[in-house]
Amino acid sequence: MARLTRAQQQERTRAAVLAAAREEFAECGYANAKVDRIAERAELTRGAVYSNFPSKRALYLAVLVDSIEHTGGVEAPSSPGLAEAMGAFARVWLERLPLTGDTPAGGSLQLRSLAGVFDDEPGRTALAQVSRLEALLLALALESCVPHHGGRVRRVRLAELVFTLLNGAGHLAATAPGFGDPFDVARACRHLAGLDLADTWDPPHLPYVTPAQAVQDAWEPPAELPDQITGRRVGFDADGVIAVLGTSRLEASEEAVRAARPGDRITVAVVTSDPAEIGRLVRLRISDLIGCLRGVFAPDAWPGLRLVLDDRATVASAIGVPDTGDATEAAVRIQAGKIVARACGRGAAHAVATAGDSTTTRSGEAGG
Repeated sequence: MARLTRAQQQERTRAAVLAAAREEFAECGYANAKVDRIAERAELTRGAVYSNFPSKRALYLAVLVDSIEHTGGVEAPSSPGLAEAMGAFARVWLERLPLTGDTPAGGSLQLRSLAGVFDDEPGRTALAQVSRLEALLLALALESCVPHHGGRVRRVRLAELVFTLLNGAGHLAATAPGFGDPFDVARACRHLAGLDLADTWDPPHLPYVTPAQAVQDAWEPPAELPDQITGRRVGFDADGVIAVLGTSRLEASEEAVRAARPGDRITVAVVTSDPAEIGRLVRLRISDLIGCLRGVFAPDAWPGLRLVLDDRATVASAIGVPDTGDATEAAVRIQAGKIVARACGRGAAHAVATAGDSTTTRSGEAGG
């Protein structure tokens, strides 16, 4: 029998750990699961588990990410109207609700619940920010359902309300099994389309953002990375805006999107000081959301935004950000193979997206 290569052995060990961890979490729940028992289930040492996953939390997140990646899904053939889209999205999301007879631990795993997983301040901050990013991505898909003669009407507040209802239904399913009817929740989400939430894009700090610096710097594109939205590997050699955002500044993604010029390619590269846990959290939540969007919206209605996880800070290094952390916020505009504008700090994405504009902001066109 041919001897396994080191890479093959590592992959086999990792798969064994994930399978054992999935069983442990399904039986015991996150809080009561033990790494020693996971190692025993996998017939490995405790050290072998930790050599692949630095913590129980990282392992739990990896199990959830792995479950999504093996789910697959069918792409929608066409884009629906707004109310229909909201109802369809809710139905897809609600498919994760536990079934009658599921154990509490198994139900939490089915729900991809993060209750009790992130109880520290960095984790809670990252979770709040990735929730804002989720709302933006859903809103951009919803906005494509109702074209407007003056641009798309902002639907972020509507998306936030949808997630409030869905997450509330998920919480009740875990804590009060049998309460409520998921079909009622889906119908309620559909009817939300008729609400006028007076949703405008007018952040008070944008008029005070320092303008981007005009430069003519050489541009050496980093290696391709997977786009978390389309699943395809994407390069960085084309014109457009690249924003590098830490996980406590993900809400700044909308600043680049709303200020973008027609035809701009907007890329958000997410960096974190903790790829094993916070990075996996972002991957989990975005992969989960995109799986739901794929079942409702045709590809041409998906968010016009590229999102990559810059775990090794290769994109950050390429644009000249030497040190990255969760509060990182920097951006550049690429044009004709050069960096022609750059900014760093609060509002950097907005500053670069509007660099060269005669107005301070283009929010009226994109979000009003």
